[in-house]
Amino acid sequence: MDNRTTRYLKSCFQNYYKTAEIGLPDHLLNREWAFIFYDDMPEKMMHRHKSFGSPGEALDYLYGMAPAHVYNSTAYYEYPDAKKMNEKNWLGAELIFDLDADHLPNAPNNYADMLELVKKETFKLIDFLLDDFGFSEQEIELVFSGGRGYHLHVTNPKVLKLGSSERREIVNYISGRDVDFKYFFKEVAMDGDFGTGSKAFKGIKNVPVKCTLVGYDSGWGKRIALYLTDYMKTECRKKYRTKMFPELRRHEKVGETTIKKLINITNSENGLNDILERGRLDFDVRNFKEIASYFMQESVEDFLHRFGASVDEPVTADIKRLIRVPGSLHGGSGMLVKKLALSELERFDPLNDAVIFSDKPTKITVSKPFSIQLKGKDLRIEEGIQEVPEYAAVYLICRGVAEYGHRKNQPNTV
Repeated sequence: MDNRTTRYLKSCFQNYYKTAEIGLPDHLLNREWAFIFYDDMPEKMMHRHKSFGSPGEALDYLYGMAPAHVYNSTAYYEYPDAKKMNEKNWLGAELIFDLDADHLPNAPNNYADMLELVKKETFKLIDFLLDDFGFSEQEIELVFSGGRGYHLHVTNPKVLKLGSSERREIVNYISGRDVDFKYFFKEVAMDGDFGTGSKAFKGIKNVPVKCTLVGYDSGWGKRIALYLTDYMKTECRKKYRTKMFPELRRHEKVGETTIKKLINITNSENGLNDILERGRLDFDVRNFKEIASYFMQESVEDFLHRFGASVDEPVTADIKRLIRVPGSLHGGSGMLVKKLALSELERFDPLNDAVIFSDKPTKITVSKPFSIQLKGKDLRIEEGIQEVPEYAAVYLICRGVAEYGHRKNQPNTV
């Protein structure tokens, strides 16, 4: 990035910070701040151990310095501006989750598709935080990172003193890493006319049992119930019975009789509801506990891909982490680090809603062809001198594929 381009970006960012609404953190006096400036590019040297005594001081600094990247600590410190970490006196830290497309398996290369995939992961994480951990919406702050994902801050007082090991346990739970399926399937003695309370039961050596799904109405038990029922419905849509339930057929105790019973359950009025609403798996299928546990273990990769949330474990485990400040700009994209209500996530379109610069025509010199979708437009930028909207110019410059203005000996393809 040459000096003219650096000055241009700093001017754009400064104009933004002049009137920007910055999401200043609570306990402002106890937060460490850190910055990366365009003058330090491309080394990206971080300037940290900064603190502010008032909101006005922080906002004046952003306007005056126009940094490329703005961070504050997730931790609270007694002395946030101390130059050594062990001198800051750690007081606690928010519980932070970082969902980034870089950490998702098989993430698409297309930026728009990448953002859509990470949004789905964010919904899964929110489900864990609300339903499994019982946090309220008011205790969760959702932020689009301005790049490839989302940050979630949990501010419930009970999490502030958690250490790194406890935070790793939370990640293990959310990812499903510690799920042991054998504990979710249980055999219990049957009641009723032929069960433990009947005359017919007396003298029977092999006690009639039924299989139940433990915790079917919440947490991982509920996710297992959903997975089992969806699997059965999907398989029963197949045209030929011989192609149904291939995973189950690999079990030595699953034959055509068992397959037929599963089909009847799926097609019955209450069959699948018995799993979802009562956790009942007593389908007159022998050894169903063993079969169900086997199936879930065989399908564990697909199951966890569907229901587990992929979060960046080092970020969550780090009790002294720096994180992007809501309302600031991301120096690698020029997009807004945007705070969202949980209810806004469904309709949020980062490539439109986080693009804040104008449509003003701007000349740039492009070093290589580049494609991007911004503000509802598919932009295919060729190498050479181009005139593009300001928001596209800022994005391309931040991505390192363009310089501001035109350069000598470059083809003019405006």
